[in-house]
Amino acid sequence: MTKDIKKIVLTGGPCAGKTTALVKVIEHFSSLGYKVFTIPEIPTLFSQAGMNYLTPNKGLFYQGEKATLELQLAFEDKFMRMAEECNKPTVIVCDRGVMDISAYMSPEMWEQITGELGLTTAQLRDHRYDAVLHLVSAADGAEQFYTTSTNSTRYEQMNEEGLRQARLLDKKVINAWTGHSHLRVINNHEDFDKKINRVLKEISFVLGLPQPIEEERKYIVEVVGELPECINSEITQTYLVAEPGCEVRLRRRGWEGKYVNVHTTKKRISEKERLETERQISNNLYNSLLQQADPYRQTIHKMRKSFIWKGQYFELDTYLKPVSDLVILETKGVASDESVKFPPFLRVVEDITGHKKYYNYNLALKG
Repeated sequence: MTKDIKKIVLTGGPCAGKTTALVKVIEHFSSLGYKVFTIPEIPTLFSQAGMNYLTPNKGLFYQGEKATLELQLAFEDKFMRMAEECNKPTVIVCDRGVMDISAYMSPEMWEQITGELGLTTAQLRDHRYDAVLHLVSAADGAEQFYTTSTNSTRYEQMNEEGLRQARLLDKKVINAWTGHSHLRVINNHEDFDKKINRVLKEISFVLGLPQPIEEERKYIVEVVGELPECINSEITQTYLVAEPGCEVRLRRRGWEGKYVNVHTTKKRISEKERLETERQISNNLYNSLLQQADPYRQTIHKMRKSFIWKGQYFELDTYLKPVSDLVILETKGVASDESVKFPPFLRVVEDITGHKKYYNYNLALKG
């Protein structure tokens, strides 16, 4: 990506608040001096033009989906070229991205379409966008706000079956984007402004703007029941030698035999603000940077289960090395004045929010 151009996907399940979020994103970042381009939701354009994605005609469905992907790519590429001519930093916000299209068809059809276009899932998912922000559907944890009135082409209707379909689609979309190095899931909140503010915060992070230091709530837990459908991944985390006040981390995350490497730098610039940057790196660079591993810290190895429960996003980490018998539940984006909706299959042993002893950086210390 060109340094002054960032391309971000705003996605999510049905009735997630994307339309409102887009308006706020344009207002907020335009006022900060950015040129903001927004790419419309291409499947909606096709639906409004007469395409029926529920058609039983398999040939029509195939050509419609292929055309949807081709137009999505063309829109993004044209706006990228326009952005390159702008004389100010530019943000391109896509109302859904290419991987959303894959969630509405079989994996076999997706492979056939991308193969015809000479593309791969890894190219489309991992390298086209700087960030993917997934807004959780109101159908999961904020059912009172779920409506079909904001989108006349929505197929998931306002009834129990429609809510079930919306939740299922929400998870399908997250699965389609899993593997992107900067996928963030934006929770539902009783106050919708908090959801919008989290979107603005995540985009600010991608743009390299200083962020207030906030502690995600963390708990030592015990698993006492069956977990819902989760995204399972394996995480290897190595800390590198860094200047004082700066934390540099290499993370390799694997799932279903695929791996992604991310280099992260966290630097405190004041008592209340921190600058954090991250970038996806190749296997060769990852292996090279391992030579700079902090000799005073061990590599952390843990298994992660990610899931949504009642509109809140959680990460459940089971540590294997250098500590074991430690299971930590971390909330993601739960506001400080909101209560955590603990799942019944977990028992909270201890609230460790803000306990530096349990920071990964300190768990890695030798001796």
